[in-house]
Amino acid sequence: MKILFLGDVMGRAGRRAITENLPRLRQEWRLDFVVVNSENATSGMGLSGSHAKTLLDAGADCLTLGDHAFDQKDMLQFIQHEPRILRPLNFSKAAPGMGARLFTAQNGRKVLVAQVLGQVFMKRPFDDPFSALEPVLKTHPLGGQASAALVDIHCEATSEKMALGHFCDGRVSLAVGTHTHVPTADAMVLPGGTGYLTDAGMCGDYHSVIGMEKTEPLRRFITGMPKDRFTPATGTATLSGVYVETDDRTGKATRIAMVRDGGILQPAAP
Repeated sequence: MKILFLGDVMGRAGRRAITENLPRLRQEWRLDFVVVNSENATSGMGLSGSHAKTLLDAGADCLTLGDHAFDQKDMLQFIQHEPRILRPLNFSKAAPGMGARLFTAQNGRKVLVAQVLGQVFMKRPFDDPFSALEPVLKTHPLGGQASAALVDIHCEATSEKMALGHFCDGRVSLAVGTHTHVPTADAMVLPGGTGYLTDAGMCGDYHSVIGMEKTEPLRRFITGMPKDRFTPATGTATLSGVYVETDDRTGKATRIAMVRDGGILQPAAP
């Protein structure tokens, strides 16, 4: 299978980059399944129902969220009626929606997608991501009912992402980090056959401070005092993410490549 994962969609610029480019990439790269992290797609904070529809209509098969999952209050209701949106497995036990699901790809094969939140340096005390993942991976062994499997590791600390990647090695096709909005350069296939990337980066304007207009973040760093709200940067966005090919029999990764399309970052493609 040919699978594309795109990192955190950041505001209007990120949404525009998805709608203008994802249909083309699906066709050019003959993609079987696309997952998009969209937890910052609406004003940089959460995802609204209308923007979720926009991203799904553009060609995403699954949208993952993160620690800002329900910043847009309509998502509390919307997620209950849209199974293609996943919130983290280890979010509040009272949270609506699902943290993992078996999807059917365009080629008819089954793809497991799951998301977990990290604990290190995160503002809220989420449950242990390792124990949250274990029953899901045990129930859906790679190469069985699931022809491929993907885990979105939404963490602040690179060390925690790496630890979760090794925890998933041999059990999923791709373990990929999100949340920091900065793409890392360590795409690799782990010894057990899992594709891994510490952070997919963001789909947003990189002439910014992690996707936000520079003025207010700079003021706060320099003076320690807030003045205005953070607002997403609106320049031309780069689509950042990772592409993986899997073995049809085992579901393990046979090839992985970083993706950067458009904007100001150096291009990279499968």
